[in-house]
Amino acid sequence: MKTQAGIGRRAGALLTAVAAVGTVAALPGQAQAAEGPALPPYTFDSTAQRVQGAASSSDAPQLKAGATYRGTLKKDGKVYYRVDLDDKRNAYVSVVAVPKAGGKVDYGDGFRVSMQDGTGTECGYQQIGFASSAYPRPLAAYARRIIDADSSTCQKAGAFYVLVEREHKPTSSPDDWELEVRHLTEPLLKKAGPTELPEAWPSGTPAPPTGGPKQRQGGAGVHDAASLTQGEWRSDIRPGQTLFYRVPVDWGQQLYATAELGSSAAADEYVSYALVLSLENPALGHVDENSGSYNGKPATVALGPQRPVAHENRTAYDEATSGMRFAGWYYLSATLNPEIAKAYGDKPVPLTLRVNLMGAPKTGPGYDGDPGPFAVTAGDRDAAASGASGAQAAERAERSDSMQILAAAGIGSGTVLLLGLGAWTLLARRRAAA
Repeated sequence: MKTQAGIGRRAGALLTAVAAVGTVAALPGQAQAAEGPALPPYTFDSTAQRVQGAASSSDAPQLKAGATYRGTLKKDGKVYYRVDLDDKRNAYVSVVAVPKAGGKVDYGDGFRVSMQDGTGTECGYQQIGFASSAYPRPLAAYARRIIDADSSTCQKAGAFYVLVEREHKPTSSPDDWELEVRHLTEPLLKKAGPTELPEAWPSGTPAPPTGGPKQRQGGAGVHDAASLTQGEWRSDIRPGQTLFYRVPVDWGQQLYATAELGSSAAADEYVSYALVLSLENPALGHVDENSGSYNGKPATVALGPQRPVAHENRTAYDEATSGMRFAGWYYLSATLNPEIAKAYGDKPVPLTLRVNLMGAPKTGPGYDGDPGPFAVTAGDRDAAASGASGAQAAERAERSDSMQILAAAGIGSGTVLLLGLGAWTLLARRRAAA
């Protein structure tokens, strides 16, 4: 997969039990193998609104900051969305594109997402495709508008347009792709953040985490990605399946991740690009990926180590460095090539994900207000330790808020009742005295 330089914590509503366990039966999802039952479909955010992008910027539907949307993208299609931005905050619009189950993709298939101002000037983009690992799986990328005192383009307040363009090869399936679109704004800084990228940084490979693997099955989408912390995590993955995980990475911390396919006694046939491991940042911008082959023996795919999370990373042209620009949940996805089923059958293959988090958390650049998804909270660390998915964590937060409201209402009602009883008692005593 190639990229070129150019989300979230709050669900906003109480999630249904179906979304919490990651099942959306009627939605198209990941590619399924030729044998066996259908794979779980991609789990879309249950709070997402259906909004279809327009063919012209003049008709583009507006995206609100902090919200998630659903749309579609036809072959060779182009769709526009609109965001209204001020002249102070950085803005990001991410797109997760989900090819239809059982479809075919080719080398070079993919999409491009860009942001433009009212004059058509391009502010920032990412372009992403399947490259040599040409089999269906969700792809993620983002467009961005960055406030820069040294720039004269895309700095004014007003309407901006997000253009999503699909690249489609004649040999690929013509089916529509489902889109999950998110719009986020980054809070203002109390003072200007650092801009000098350090030349030296810890780039050595760390020792693998100890303690042995623990069972933690990956989710079927960004919304229900399984939460992880440092450690060794065991899942089962079927041919054609994509599993999603998320890791809280704080300011100053480094992320290193590997995915290992376990051995198989079924065959020893060589399968190229058997496993793809991908990394996206808290705004769902693509950061890095790698792939590896499989021949029935243990096979490992590694990412990183990435640069420590830092504000100054955003000044780099390299997307892997630029993507490590803020703290928050970083998303890992692992996809197993459907061709594995031909040689090894459609049974699950053991997958072990090893995660290293190096370095102690540091103080960030200092946001002037709620950092939203661009921070790591105590609740995030608890979710990572327990394995709660994003959907489950959001549901718990919603329930907690509801209980606090009920408790406050109960205290208020009790206070009013006590005051009323006190007044009634005082009145009764005065009447008795009279």
